[in-house]
Amino acid sequence: MPQTGNLPAHEPELTLGHHILAWAERYIVQPDGEHAGAPWRFTEEQRHFIKWLYALNPDGTWVYTEATLRRAKGFGKTPLLAAIAIIEFIGPCRWTGEIKVAKDGTRIAIGAPVRLPLVQLAATSLDQTAQTMDMIRAMLAESPAEREYDIDISKTRIQFKGNRPGKITPVTSSTRGNEGARPTMVVCDESHHWVDSVAGPTFYATLQRNTNKTLSQGSRCIQTTNAYDPNENSVAQTTHEKVLNGNPYILYDCREAPPNIDLKDPEAVRAGLVEAYGDSWWAPIDQLVNVIVYGDNAAHDYRFYLNNIAESADGWMSKVEWDECVSHEDPISPGDKIAIGFDGSLFNDATGVVGCRLRDGRLFTLGVWEKPDKAPPDWEVDVLAVEAVIQRAFETYQVEWMYADPPYWQEAIGRWSLAYGDDRVFEYWTSKANRMVNATERFRTAVTTRDLTHSGETKLTRHVLNAVRREIPQGILIRKDSPKSKRKIDLAVAAILAFEARADAIADGRLKTKKRRVMGFG
Repeated sequence: MPQTGNLPAHEPELTLGHHILAWAERYIVQPDGEHAGAPWRFTEEQRHFIKWLYALNPDGTWVYTEATLRRAKGFGKTPLLAAIAIIEFIGPCRWTGEIKVAKDGTRIAIGAPVRLPLVQLAATSLDQTAQTMDMIRAMLAESPAEREYDIDISKTRIQFKGNRPGKITPVTSSTRGNEGARPTMVVCDESHHWVDSVAGPTFYATLQRNTNKTLSQGSRCIQTTNAYDPNENSVAQTTHEKVLNGNPYILYDCREAPPNIDLKDPEAVRAGLVEAYGDSWWAPIDQLVNVIVYGDNAAHDYRFYLNNIAESADGWMSKVEWDECVSHEDPISPGDKIAIGFDGSLFNDATGVVGCRLRDGRLFTLGVWEKPDKAPPDWEVDVLAVEAVIQRAFETYQVEWMYADPPYWQEAIGRWSLAYGDDRVFEYWTSKANRMVNATERFRTAVTTRDLTHSGETKLTRHVLNAVRREIPQGILIRKDSPKSKRKIDLAVAAILAFEARADAIADGRLKTKKRRVMGFG
């Protein structure tokens, strides 16, 4: 399979790439291996990427204002990212306006170093930045660049000697003072790990705002990533979706194996690996064939070695399945007959309220309260706000049935039952395994058969895709990916309860006939 990103096959008409490549191979050294200390050499695919990364419009602006390098594990993304960081620190990475013409007619744009370079190595943890920093140190130690550019190389940052301003420094999502910095380049490593639970998307948005302030001076962000899990809503995923939606300003380099390879067929696996790794001659193809063919983690192998997007094996709902149920026709209207599901907490978990229209199973979010990233330790759900949403729902719609999980909210549920009718508001203990297994399975089946719809609301979708399978003797339940995970699933639980409430309301005859007073089902 050829390049599946948007990296053009031809060379750009005008680029700093030629000047940069010649400079880098003169001043940077090989960081490790048998050729450690020898002049650095790019592969042809890396050279092509560099040329397009530094491609110029006639007015001197970048053709691409953002870039992503999505390649298989072991392709050499970290060394390439380290080389780019060095280029942005001291290399000829900003156009002077001068053009030279080579003997073969190639137009070579001439660059100069950034006057006040601030290159940030961005990741969600310091451990993640350490690998790139170590690679940079090795590429500069005892190199011509170290001597000629008078560089001070330390474990935590690279800077000039003699208090001259400019540096390469790590930053993380927990670093104070990220907002307001003025980086000249941000290199973001392993953006498939930049998920909500580690504040990855918020962190990336901050970094982009910072580079946008000096975009006219050439500042931008570049990401490296493996193929992402489409259920995680990572920065890598949202960036790829922008490219798929036609954003022309993001350079996206990706080679991957043909999809759906039989992972037990050694020849098919070998061919897929050869395609995914391109000209990375150091890739241990034979060993990887054995790892994949005799392994038992298909999703991992597809993503990391074949560079195919694949979901985690324990995910409850696939994004493709959930998106197939999106509909923007016939939106919810006041007066519609609905059922409600309520899943509540008071402190660390979220509280969610989901509605489900009786006549067609259309889901919609009535309210959700999630603990903010920087909330104080004593943060609590706004109980009065929850009460107001419930009241407004009963005033706006014909609520025929409500199932509410009682823990922490039993007294409130009792009051709702008195206020709105004990033939409409019922407790539903999600801790009762048999009952919840059956409700979860009915919901899952309704998604696969498209017997329910939703409008693609961001928060409901996020909670549904955050849920992972939990197998118990009675069947399948859903849970968070870990007990302390920030990836909430409460709207998913509320949606299951709402869909179950709809089924029981219809069974009680409330879709077509006047409701009658009954006792709740269980």
